[in-house]
Amino acid sequence: MPQINTGDFRKGTKVILDGEPYDMLECNFVKPGKGQALYKTRLRNLLKGTMLDRTYKSGDSLEGADIRKSDGQYLYRDANGFVFMDNETYEQYTMNEAVAADKVKYLLEGATLQMLYWNDQLIDMTPPQHVTLEITYTEPAAKGNTATNVTKPATVETGAEIQVPAFIEQGDRVKLDASTGEYVERVRT
Repeated sequence: MPQINTGDFRKGTKVILDGEPYDMLECNFVKPGKGQALYKTRLRNLLKGTMLDRTYKSGDSLEGADIRKSDGQYLYRDANGFVFMDNETYEQYTMNEAVAADKVKYLLEGATLQMLYWNDQLIDMTPPQHVTLEITYTEPAAKGNTATNVTKPATVETGAEIQVPAFIEQGDRVKLDASTGEYVERVRT
């Protein structure tokens, strides 16, 4: 991979540190009164999600990371984890449950998403911003509880439990924020 000089450091630059890919979240140029210019960076490990602060001198360089994004599709869950398909190459990739469980719990099979690869290995996926799911179970609303924003637990068709307003009933379709599971609105059919 090409070397990236400190002068080319920018937010969003992908680099290799200690053999792992990192995303540059911040890069600040600092010119002290005397001495060499410094580049203070904040990096996020793309495999583990950990944060790292590093300072580099002017003239230093880092190895660029071979990161690629692609559209994909969530296929199914098996004993090894969650299986996704790249929409361009039709190759299937399995992501272990520890990495993908929170991101997949609001997705139905066949949902489209963004996939992130490092050295042709799936390392992350981003679900769509919103998903529409059916409420499979929720308690009936208590009469008279309409004056305030009262919520109640509900189970959606993927098996995840969410909080919904009191007027939502079993069988209703709701729009959710796929990254947090928060209720957005009821979907009329």
